[in-house]
Amino acid sequence: MGHIILYAIVPIIVVMLAGYISGKKGIFTGEDGKKFNKVVLDFALPAALFVSIVQASREMLANDLKLSIISLVGIMFCFMVVYYVFRLFKGNTGADAAVSALISGSPTIGFLGFAVLEPIFGTTPSVALVVAIVGIVVNAVGIPVGLSLMNASLEKQQPGSTKKQSAWGPVLHALAQPVAWAPILAVVWVVVGIPWPDWASPSFDLIKGANASLAVFSAGITLSAVKITLNFQAILGSILKMVFMPLVILIMGLAWHMDPLNLKMLVVAAALPPAFSGIIIADEYDTYVATGTSSLTLSVILFIGFCSLWIWLTDVALKMFA
Repeated sequence: MGHIILYAIVPIIVVMLAGYISGKKGIFTGEDGKKFNKVVLDFALPAALFVSIVQASREMLANDLKLSIISLVGIMFCFMVVYYVFRLFKGNTGADAAVSALISGSPTIGFLGFAVLEPIFGTTPSVALVVAIVGIVVNAVGIPVGLSLMNASLEKQQPGSTKKQSAWGPVLHALAQPVAWAPILAVVWVVVGIPWPDWASPSFDLIKGANASLAVFSAGITLSAVKITLNFQAILGSILKMVFMPLVILIMGLAWHMDPLNLKMLVVAAALPPAFSGIIIADEYDTYVATGTSSLTLSVILFIGFCSLWIWLTDVALKMFA
């Protein structure tokens, strides 16, 4: 636990605090944070995912099939639970509930995945596969579903307010992003059996190294640019994200006898704070911004304790059901 706190949690706090202070002092603005996020999502993270996965083997991919299924079913189940829970609140529209699901029903795997998992579990292809699989679920499944629910609600409130588009439009848009197609290309590379030359990896390492640090720093800038107003819905969103989602993943992983190491990594990934992409979408649609951002901020703070707690609980559960 001491290692986790010192090597995974404290560095995140320090770098995020640096970003937060720089934002408050006006050195960087919320717009700068969005630009940093774009560097992470379009360049640094895809490079990190690709070069890590291509060093895996076919056997490793086959063993991770169960990981993929549990990630998809578990995360999307929690996503829809969050949507329907927040749909029950008086005054909330379907668009509000959709934003809640995009935030509290999705882990910020792209921004904090490597920053948290690598210090705990090491720099291995297994870590990259967890980040890639969860990232594809969040970006290629969760975001299109959330946008579809949001557009349906907005269209119902104001007919003609949204453009008619194919149901596959958001899916194809998500898959066209480097953070989605880069890991898919890497998986295809491994399946085909093309050997990855050692001399090629250093070409990716420089931009790959910027992924975790820049992502956490920009997260601090983003948090500095928003007003925090805690209310019951913000607290509930944090509980659903930090408690309910990792619990569902842990129960599913134990029930289907998932590989212990993969299960621990997936539980920690599920316990990550809410996805920053949800806040970006909320801001773009001007829907549920204050409460969603407050829930995200509270979850970031709670993660300091919940990360170690979920690792300990997973270890205990694995021993009990071994």
